[in-house]
Amino acid sequence: MTVRGIDIWRFLHTNAFRIAAVYFVLFAASVLALLVFFYFSTADFLEREIEATVDAEIRGLQEQHDFQGLVGVIHERSAPGRADNMLYLLTDPLLNPLAGNLSQWPREARQVRPGWFLFPIQVSTRNGPETHNVLCSVFVLGNGDHLLVGRDLRDATMFRIRILTTLAWSGLIALGLGIAGGVIMTRNMLRRVEAVAKTTEQIIRGDFAQRVPLSGSGDEFDQLGSNLNVMLDQIERLMAGMRQVTDNIAHDLRTPLSRLRARLEVTLLEKPDTGRYAEALRETISEADQLLGTFNALLSIAEAEAGSRRDTATVVDLSEIARAVAELYEPVAEEKGLVLSFDAPQPVNVRGDRHLLSQAIANLLDNALKYTPAGRVTLSVRSADQTARVEVADSGPGIPADRREAVFDRFVRLEGSRSTPGNGLGLSLVRAVARLHDGTATLEDNNPGLKAIFTLPIAPEQAEPAVSDSFPPLAEGA
Repeated sequence: MTVRGIDIWRFLHTNAFRIAAVYFVLFAASVLALLVFFYFSTADFLEREIEATVDAEIRGLQEQHDFQGLVGVIHERSAPGRADNMLYLLTDPLLNPLAGNLSQWPREARQVRPGWFLFPIQVSTRNGPETHNVLCSVFVLGNGDHLLVGRDLRDATMFRIRILTTLAWSGLIALGLGIAGGVIMTRNMLRRVEAVAKTTEQIIRGDFAQRVPLSGSGDEFDQLGSNLNVMLDQIERLMAGMRQVTDNIAHDLRTPLSRLRARLEVTLLEKPDTGRYAEALRETISEADQLLGTFNALLSIAEAEAGSRRDTATVVDLSEIARAVAELYEPVAEEKGLVLSFDAPQPVNVRGDRHLLSQAIANLLDNALKYTPAGRVTLSVRSADQTARVEVADSGPGIPADRREAVFDRFVRLEGSRSTPGNGLGLSLVRAVARLHDGTATLEDNNPGLKAIFTLPIAPEQAEPAVSDSFPPLAEGA
């Protein structure tokens, strides 16, 4: 059933409605308890006021010391036309009326004893006879006469009825407002949730530009929507990166595969020659090694990002690892006419995977040597404020500031022709290794050149570094 565009059945089965219903029940119970308390408090107050009035009348009559004076006061106070609704009756010991505005002693007070009595009387009004209740107190005088003093409860009863009616209407209005407020609150919550649901449905259908609308109130729904929008922005960036990675993979793999196929095809078409076949096989193996290097680098990045190598972490000396990498690349620097200097004045212990740390430092050093045409490359290891810091500084052309974050993405290379050897995965692996070890990888200006900074947390002082005599193979740099 639908009312004004609202599916009632679905509306009644929402968590928002259940929450509103619980609060409505608590609200209704609170209002009811408050009204009941107010009513009984008012009724008790009225009853006490009436009793106090009757007690005051009795004390006034008790001050009369002679019988004639008492009769005169009773006649005066019970005269017709008084509007205080007080009732008096003075009788002899046999309960025969002597004075007052009651015609006979009430049956309810036949047994005279201290206390309060309630009895009905018939009263003539313009609308006919009515039955009113009277609250009275009786006592025996010194000469054996009986005195009854009471008050007609008609006004008090009417006041109670009016209070009860007012409270009933107030309760109904409060409950009505509670129901309306619950419906409005539930509808408002559903509207906010439906906005999120509609946005996600559009995103599921492929419209990734959609975002959750925000009301600007800063409430929990806005916080949820803001977090979802940030998540969607991140997903969109990742998907754009995936598309770029796919394009780069297609480009980087198509070229060597095309060369490999062409070389084999040409070799088959040429005149059979054992030497030519051997050379073609060597070149094919070289192309296959480059392809395997790309896939191995991708696997290393995936392992580092997944954290699968955390269990193999040990305490190692980062200075010793960097020194081994520097010794490995020293012939490469000499061949290019570059000066490679290493600076690590003391051991720096960190907890990590030796193989991945070696790959990360090697990739940074390989990049610096590859893109520095002349000058100096410096590899240094320092520790300060419980942080190990590896710096690779060169005097090359550097990287523009607006591109220094982009080069950490996979297959991103600043060289548009992509003719320089490499696969664009070196810096991606560096950042993945840094994050695996709770560290950072950043690029800064070296004036001139580029400075790559790789930081890791220092290992506990009591731990001893693991020593390895062999240096693991290094992945190809970017």
